[in-house]
Amino acid sequence: MSRNALKLVTIGGGSSYTPELIEGFIKRQDELPIKEIWLVDIPAGEEKLNIVGRMAQRMVKKAGLDWTVHLTLDRREALKDADFVSTQFRVGLLNARIKDERIPASYGMIGQETNGAGGIFKAFRTIPVILDIVKDMKELCPNAWLVNFTNPSGMITEAISTYGQWDRVIGLCNVPVNAMIDEPPLIGKTTEQLTYKFAGIDHFHWHKVWDETGKNVTMDILDKIEADEGDGGLPKNIFDVPFYRAQLDNIQMIPCGYHRYYYREEEMLDHAIEEYNGVGTRAQQVKRLEHELFELYKDPNLAVKPPQLAERGGAHYSDAACEAIASLHADKKTHMVVSTVNHGAIPDLPEDHVVEVSAQIGAAGAIPMAFGALAPAERGWLQLMKNMELVICEAGVTGNYGLALQAFTMNPLVRSGHTAKRILDELLIAHQDYLPQFADTIAKLKAAGVTVKDPIARDLDKEPATV
Repeated sequence: MSRNALKLVTIGGGSSYTPELIEGFIKRQDELPIKEIWLVDIPAGEEKLNIVGRMAQRMVKKAGLDWTVHLTLDRREALKDADFVSTQFRVGLLNARIKDERIPASYGMIGQETNGAGGIFKAFRTIPVILDIVKDMKELCPNAWLVNFTNPSGMITEAISTYGQWDRVIGLCNVPVNAMIDEPPLIGKTTEQLTYKFAGIDHFHWHKVWDETGKNVTMDILDKIEADEGDGGLPKNIFDVPFYRAQLDNIQMIPCGYHRYYYREEEMLDHAIEEYNGVGTRAQQVKRLEHELFELYKDPNLAVKPPQLAERGGAHYSDAACEAIASLHADKKTHMVVSTVNHGAIPDLPEDHVVEVSAQIGAAGAIPMAFGALAPAERGWLQLMKNMELVICEAGVTGNYGLALQAFTMNPLVRSGHTAKRILDELLIAHQDYLPQFADTIAKLKAAGVTVKDPIARDLDKEPATV
């Protein structure tokens, strides 16, 4: 398709975030000569696709645009001759996330969406699917860019790069976006007045900030956050436990919100167990919120993104995807924080693996900005976490049970030993429909009588599908 008549494809088009994606494209109509938008989903997501897809069509019509919004379950038809492909899917839908959270919590461990045992299994379920998508893209749209914000975004981007051998890919996360929106007003500045530099991996990065005079204002921002004048863009899904100031004074950088799971693990675990025993895990809460959103989306008169969408933990994800696509297409050379191949930006990590860093986004893709070496504490953390990601990706590709156990042993949020192995085995049983690479291991576990202990996680598959 001509660069002057773009075909955009979104896999996971039935997501509740799709209205934000459409809003982002509409905002950039002068930069993106869009002809077609294809929203793709699977049969289990067809009802949601139809609801949110019709809303997307209303939004485009309200904006007075002649774009055609297609809704389809045929991924290959959608991908043919695509210019840009974005991915925002969840293998196993929200029920899979509930299992990821509840099964570890039933043993007194954190089972967060992208961290701990739950994050590992989200990667295991997603890697085979994303590699199938890449295989289709090589055949059907070999010149397209893949913009991934399917979580765990960094690991999925790593799998795409290393095992899919696809270099036209950028991974996105809303956490840096939130920080760059919410931090500047804390010190009376605009985003344009500040220079940001991020370094790390997805959901495990740090950043520094300078103002327009060249002054390092990192600690000034932290002062305002500590004084409770703002949270620095903390996502809705993370419990707000303050970092220890003495530790921040030593680091001299602003940690990602997800660092709370590692710097304040005890308090985060206590909160997670309290929710597990009370209102339900975050995924159970999101499931209720999603039901409310889709009831709103059904309204034939609704043609704008509802404010309730901001209550989802991934607010601004979709807008970031739109900006990445616009920057790639128009060679805007925009500063964005993305998951991309290191190429020396962080000398403490191999140059051929994926990191999350500040980068210039243009027609040549992501050009990472050099950050420099980290201090021993941060270097040690980052090397552990990145090597754990590499183990997870290899296990996700090969289905090697020993590697999966290695990933559990390496993960700081999983206490190693018999209980960790029990959690691993239960999660394999719980997600058996989405783990073809582990089929032989799962058959052995079933023959040995392994079952899921948590009754809610165990019985989720018996629920009727609802929107």
